[in-house]
Amino acid sequence: MTKRAIMWFRRDLRIADHPALLAAIENSDEIVPVFIMDPKQNGKSGGKRLAYMANSIKALDKSLGNNLHVYRGDQVEILKELMARYGATEVHISKEYEPYGAARDQRVRDAGINLIENGSPYAVAPGRVRKPSDDTPYRVYTPFYKAWLAHGWRAPAPTPKKILCSTPGESDRNFPDWVEPEGTHIFEAGEAAAHKRWKHFRDGALAQYDEQRNNAGVDGTSKLSAHLKWGEIHPRTLLAELGESKAHDTYRKELAWREFYGDVLFHNPHTVNEYYNPAMKEMRYEEPGAAFTAWCEGKTGYPFVDAAMRQLVTEGWMHNRTRMVVASFLVKDLHIEWQHGADFFMEHLVDFDVASNSHGWQWTAGCGTDASPYYRVFNPIEQGKRFDENGDYIRKYVPELAHMSAPGIHEPWNDLDGYSQGYVDRIVDHAVERIEALERLAEIRK
Repeated sequence: MTKRAIMWFRRDLRIADHPALLAAIENSDEIVPVFIMDPKQNGKSGGKRLAYMANSIKALDKSLGNNLHVYRGDQVEILKELMARYGATEVHISKEYEPYGAARDQRVRDAGINLIENGSPYAVAPGRVRKPSDDTPYRVYTPFYKAWLAHGWRAPAPTPKKILCSTPGESDRNFPDWVEPEGTHIFEAGEAAAHKRWKHFRDGALAQYDEQRNNAGVDGTSKLSAHLKWGEIHPRTLLAELGESKAHDTYRKELAWREFYGDVLFHNPHTVNEYYNPAMKEMRYEEPGAAFTAWCEGKTGYPFVDAAMRQLVTEGWMHNRTRMVVASFLVKDLHIEWQHGADFFMEHLVDFDVASNSHGWQWTAGCGTDASPYYRVFNPIEQGKRFDENGDYIRKYVPELAHMSAPGIHEPWNDLDGYSQGYVDRIVDHAVERIEALERLAEIRK
C-alpha cells in the first residue's frame, strides 16, 4: 500500500526551505498537499489581502504540479475526512505561535489528529531567546537582538528534488475567486515572485539600505513583508545571504524586529488588542469621528500623512517610515486610541502580521516595548521634509499637490498655489496637538 501523509499549508506557501514539507516527504511515499480557508479568519481580511492569498495559493498549486487540495470550512472535519480517504496517520505543519493559529492547532490536536510540527515562520522560534540572568523573556529590543544573534539559527533547509503528490478530484479544487478590488494594485504573489524581489533587492538597494531605507520616495526597502507574512520565502533564506557590512547588519536588525514582536506576542497573547503597558489605557482619548475618517481617507491636510494613507488603501502596503508617522499622527495629533488604527491596517494591509501590527502600533503610540516612548511625537511636516525631500512620494499619491515643488509641497498652506488643485486644509494644528498630547500624558502621571 502507498503510505501517504498530509501536508497542511498555512502561512508557509512555498517549497524551498520548508522543514515540515521535507518531513512529510520523508515519512511517506506520497503527500497530500492541503490548504484550508478559514471562514473566521478570512472574514477579518480586506479584499486586497484575500486577493493576494488567492494568488499565492495558485502559485503554490503550480509548484505542486496542480495537486493542491483546497477547501473552505472546519479544519477538523476536513482533515479527518482526508485522513480516512487516503489512509494517512500524520498531518505535517509548520508550528504557529500567534494566538489564533496556536489555538486552532490545539483544537485540531484535541480532536485526535496527529499533528507533526517542524519549523515555524521565524528564524528563531518565539520563546527560545531568554535572559540568561533569570530565564525570563526580553522586554526591550536591543538586548533581545544581541541574544538573538548569539542564539543563531539553522541553515536553510534543502529544496526537495521531487515531490510525489496524491491527485485531487474536482471536489478537492475549491480555489477562491477573490480578485483585487477595483482601483487597487497589489504586489505579485508567490514563491517565485518572492525570490525575484529578494534578488532584485539583494543585488541593488541592499548595499545602501542603511542610508536609504527611510526615504519613502525611493525603492530602498526589500518590500518582502507580504512574502514573509505568507511564508513564500523564509527569513533564514534571507539571513543566509547577509554579510557583515553596515547595510547588511541594518537589514538583519529589521528582520529581528519581526522576530522580537513575535516573541513579545507569544509571551503576552492579550496584547493583540490590549495594552502592553496598561497604565496608558487611562489616558483621555477621542472617539473616532470625522477626524478618523479624514485620516483613513488620506485627507488630513498633512501631505506626508495623506500620501501614506492613500498608498495603503490603493496598494495594501505602506513604507515602514510612514507607518510610524501616520500612527503617531492618529494617536498624538488626533488623540484616538491605537486599536482603531491597528484595525484599519488589518483591513487593508496585504502583509498584515498580527504581532508586528499590534506591537508596531503600540511602540509608536507609546504603550509598547520602549523605555520612555510617549514623549516621541513625530512631526509630520519635518518627517516629510527629511524622508521625502524632493516630494516625489507625495506627488505620486496626492495628485492635488503634483504641481508643487519642494520644499513648498510639504507646507502647502504657506504657498499661494498650495490649494489651487483642491487639496484639503489641515484638520488640526500639529504644534497645538503635540502640547495637548503631552498634557494628557501628564494627567495620568499625577
